[in-house]
Amino acid sequence: MSDPHPYKRRPAIHWAALFCFIFGGMALGVWQAMVHPDTPLSSAWNPMRPLDVKDPMTSITNWKLQRALADDTMCLAALQTGAVAKIKPDYVENDRCGISPQVSLSEAGEARLKPVNTRCQTALRLAMWSHHSLEPLAAEIFGQGLSEITHFSSYSCREMRTSSGSTGRMSSHATADSIDISGFVLEDGTRLSLLKDWNGELKKAAFLREANATACTWFRLTLGPNYNRLHADHFHLQHTGFGLCR
Repeated sequence: MSDPHPYKRRPAIHWAALFCFIFGGMALGVWQAMVHPDTPLSSAWNPMRPLDVKDPMTSITNWKLQRALADDTMCLAALQTGAVAKIKPDYVENDRCGISPQVSLSEAGEARLKPVNTRCQTALRLAMWSHHSLEPLAAEIFGQGLSEITHFSSYSCREMRTSSGSTGRMSSHATADSIDISGFVLEDGTRLSLLKDWNGELKKAAFLREANATACTWFRLTLGPNYNRLHADHFHLQHTGFGLCR
């Protein structure tokens, strides 16, 4: 005679099957919720949506940013969500110098820049810094927006410079993996200069020092006036590096 209740002989197998059915269905539902065109999940929280510079910060923002930085196509797409940047052909000067992928950046977040040719990854980090750190900081300290970020350059085919002279190694500027920021301009025209204001008027100095600190959130290497005399007049902000924040 057959057993009318076979599940009694193998309860673990049946419970495992039920568990897989329930949680498999839940996972499928979550997947459909993320990929459906009318998903209720916001772009900022949806891991299936690419990085949008202007999305609010969430616990997955950095993960999205790292994905965009690792893929040139994703980087260029993300940059268009929070910057004004013209895509340009890759530039090759020699076997050690060039820019790829190259953009001409003229606005990061809501702040203008004198057009600068740089690498997409450097521009994307700058846009995130401007939108999520600098603009809120200007509103907090000065009660107004940030209208411009001033800079010296991004690309320069040269060796790395130190206080002791040249190192013989190529600078990150040789591949536009960094940019040198010299100051800022507020909406009312007030200018902030690292060289003049780092130890100057209280509010200006506070803004510049906090700008230095927040840059470390978005760039792999940040060097400012506290690092050495070569950086007395600018922030060196670098896409590549080992996490130095000075």
